[in-house]
Amino acid sequence: MPDIYHFEDFEPGQVFELGSVTATKDQIIEFAEEFDPQPFHLDEEAGKASMLGRLAASGWHTGSMVMRLLAINLLNKSTGQGSPGIDELKWQSPVYPGDTLTAKAEVLASKELRSKPDLGIVTFRITATNQNQKQVMFWENPILFLKREAAP
Repeated sequence: MPDIYHFEDFEPGQVFELGSVTATKDQIIEFAEEFDPQPFHLDEEAGKASMLGRLAASGWHTGSMVMRLLAINLLNKSTGQGSPGIDELKWQSPVYPGDTLTAKAEVLASKELRSKPDLGIVTFRITATNQNQKQVMFWENPILFLKREAAP
């Protein structure tokens, strides 16, 4: 395992374990109050009355928790230069207070960029499962990385 991941270190099929995080009731409500104030993310009774069946995390909160794992356990240990966007994002199952999410990143493809010879682009599929191994979300997106010879 390199100290810092460069474009050349990523190969299709490679999987990076990103660790786990547990969603708490207080965090779910706090996130929702600021960013997604829908009743079923803010109140237990409203959650029970919704199709979610109880208080549930916003999908954006779920994505943010997983993004933190991706940043801490892979991107901050790389020459990552950002992403041009997300190609696909699906919230597949609600996340409830007390759920522990485990995330991983799989390399789907990598490609050198002709227009920017110091960079390559790596496409990842990021997945998160709960403590019952039920997949709760995934996204696919390309991320830009410096090539080894271009890194400072």
